[in-house]
Amino acid sequence: MTRRRRKKLTKRLMDAVRHGDSAAVGAILRAGADPNHADRDGTTPLYQASVGGTAEIVRQFLTAGAAPDAESGHGDEGTPLCAAAAWGHGDVVRALLDHGADPSRREDHGTGCSPLDWAARGAHSQAVELLMAARSR
Repeated sequence: MTRRRRKKLTKRLMDAVRHGDSAAVGAILRAGADPNHADRDGTTPLYQASVGGTAEIVRQFLTAGAAPDAESGHGDEGTPLCAAAAWGHGDVVRALLDHGADPSRREDHGTGCSPLDWAARGAHSQAVELLMAARSR
């Protein structure tokens, strides 16, 4: 695949994520989009879907091979699990954990907050419970 085509598919994919359009996400993935390829800002599709709380799209990316613990952005975003925990998206937290996301992984290459830190700061009890249970396994 050419670099130009990859950039185009990534842009279309990110637009579909922002609109919560799971059918379009599926079609773009089938067309060859890489679920791990970040946009020009360094944002990964999985991170964007995690911030937005779209569990169905998160599961699509994970099934397509998206890395559940990959950091997003250029130092200003973090991991998908930290994002979901920070926003209190319990269904997304569950999906990420079910696909192997590390509940203890701190963002900023291990020096920042953990998903549990974010969930507790936001008083997101469902996310706190899910993360505590996952850490005790």
